[in-house]
Amino acid sequence: MVKQLVRKRVSEAEELEVFTEQSNYENLLMQLQSRHKDVAASCMKRQRQEEGKSDTEDDEDNCSESSSALEEEEEEEEEEEEVTDDESRRSPSSGNSMYEPVLNVETEDDADSSDTDQENELEFGSHSGPSTSDITSSFNKHMEHKLSEGEVENFLKMKWKYTWAVPAVGMPNCKWSGTGECFLKELDMKPSSYDLKLRLYEHWLDTYKSSRGTDFHSSRQRFFFSLCNSYRDILYCNKKPFYLKGLEEDSSIMDSYIMHSLNHVFKARDLIAKNDSKVAKHQDCAEILSGEKFLDHGFTRPKVLILLPLASIAFRVIKRLVHLTPSANKVTVEYLDRLFKDFGNGDDGKNQDMVELSLNDQSSSSQKSSKPSDFQALFGGNNEDLFMIGIKFTRKSIKLFSDFYSSDIIVASPLGLITKLGEIEKNKEKDVDYLSSIEVLIIDHADIIAMQNWSHVNTVIEHMNKIPSKQHGTDVMRIRQWYLDGHARFYRQSVVLGFHSNPDINGFFVRYCNNFEGKVKLLCEYKGVLPKVVLQVRQVYERFDSDSIADVDDARLEYFSKKVFPKINESSQGGVMLFISSYFEFVRVRNFLKAQNASFCLLGEYTKQSDISRARNWFFEGKRKIMLYTERAHFYHRYKIRGIQNLIMYSPPERKEFYPEIVNMLDESQSMTCRVLFSPFDQLPLERIVGTVPAKKMTTSEKKVFIFC
Repeated sequence: MVKQLVRKRVSEAEELEVFTEQSNYENLLMQLQSRHKDVAASCMKRQRQEEGKSDTEDDEDNCSESSSALEEEEEEEEEEEEVTDDESRRSPSSGNSMYEPVLNVETEDDADSSDTDQENELEFGSHSGPSTSDITSSFNKHMEHKLSEGEVENFLKMKWKYTWAVPAVGMPNCKWSGTGECFLKELDMKPSSYDLKLRLYEHWLDTYKSSRGTDFHSSRQRFFFSLCNSYRDILYCNKKPFYLKGLEEDSSIMDSYIMHSLNHVFKARDLIAKNDSKVAKHQDCAEILSGEKFLDHGFTRPKVLILLPLASIAFRVIKRLVHLTPSANKVTVEYLDRLFKDFGNGDDGKNQDMVELSLNDQSSSSQKSSKPSDFQALFGGNNEDLFMIGIKFTRKSIKLFSDFYSSDIIVASPLGLITKLGEIEKNKEKDVDYLSSIEVLIIDHADIIAMQNWSHVNTVIEHMNKIPSKQHGTDVMRIRQWYLDGHARFYRQSVVLGFHSNPDINGFFVRYCNNFEGKVKLLCEYKGVLPKVVLQVRQVYERFDSDSIADVDDARLEYFSKKVFPKINESSQGGVMLFISSYFEFVRVRNFLKAQNASFCLLGEYTKQSDISRARNWFFEGKRKIMLYTERAHFYHRYKIRGIQNLIMYSPPERKEFYPEIVNMLDESQSMTCRVLFSPFDQLPLERIVGTVPAKKMTTSEKKVFIFC
């Protein structure tokens, strides 16, 4: 471990012999001398003994002078901060154009910054020291909190209890629930800049007003930013996505977590830059520089990880991130053309802007394609699910596609990171240590990621916040103590956003989100989507019971094999569609039908295109009696299946909008019947389809058959 390595090197430093040519070990020792009082004192003592001098000569005078100078500096910095804050408030804000870069215009300071490419390049405005608001900021309170060993042990054992619930403003039938004490009333207070860096706040406010916003304080953006700024873990899985005519809501939440990410990165870099300056001025006094206030590093530079399912969505997020960055900090945006090429449609962005403008008017595009409008809005861009990009902020520029170890923010897909983990197994020289110091994790469109493969997310988290295998150029004497103690995962904030939740997402939030600040989640009651079924279909819901969630798959197959399949097998009528929400269920039913020598065809997510066309024709012409159709196949292709006479939903679909879409495919049926198999463990998808109140009755009632017409 790095901590043990540091201690070992400190103890060995006293006995280290001096060689003519300095080794890497001696270089590290010199670095430790300048940062750690024990090492410096030990080396100074040895040097004085060799020179025959007194051990304590001049020590007290030098350190007392440096200490006084340091205190005076901090007082001056606080005064300067107050002055610059006032001047910044009076100064007019820059324009709101998204790009605004003045390419190839470089001042002397810019040249120094871009040429040296140092870690501490950020000097946002003239904010050189901490103001009173900085000292009491959520960032400082969170990062400087000290966990005891007893608290850590409790976190590993405890089950979080949600102790409060309050109505969610602006969201009917929804409420926020959280652990610990309720803090939402504090969010309604009206501080000057909502704990944002002043320049970030002013730019965001101007952007909000330019988009015809009227009351920023009461806006969804402001509330959700304040929620994020509490540094609690957040589960918000009722966010209407942009592709389902929810562009305004989706964009508001996206703005909030982008501003939270920028605020976190800027404050972290400003703190390091300020401490770097003090260290440079007081290198001669190790006693002062060994204080805890100079512990401001993680193991590596990246602090924010944003996980997204598709390159087109990453394109929206990164463009917005650039737009919300203050103009003074994006004089140049490097590799912007590559962003459009790799993440957009390869054009100059004009077509992308047209797509953004047309998202709210999706009915017009639906006339040009047989696919639903939401499918076109989601999959109309770059559908690549294997991507990863680093974003680095310097004093006056944004560098896209930066090296991961020099990046501040990483935007990636779960598959992109899984691919990197796979490379490590093949090449031991590679690593993913850039995940070791992630302090803010944001997972947006979690429901789409669940359609891809949620297990990838779990694997990524298991490799996050680990003590790295290499030093990666980090000043080990500036690393925060809780990093060295292996407690970083208890400080990491996780924000999970999506259209709906499922057991995988809920399980992730319970198992992997253990932020010491606590948790908050949104709970909603649903009205259901049954009114969207336009046909007069007899919808029969049949409940089967299971002792535990581990046995539910076996119980479902047993019920199907004994209660449902015999009737299908006895009937001479074909056109039976089995709609299955899970691929694992799909495999089990397929194997069962094979064992029964049943007449069936397959339409799953891994079925070849040629086999899909053949299966659809066989089913429509009656050459195959049964078709197995998975929810993931429908998600990625949205086929209109013809020839359905009887519809059986082996399990309720996770995505509620699919239910009426599939049931309405019975327009050629003579029987107009749909059967849905469910268990009490299907509560989540069931309540989204039939409504929360009916779902509770259906899962607890003595009756097991329920009919909707």
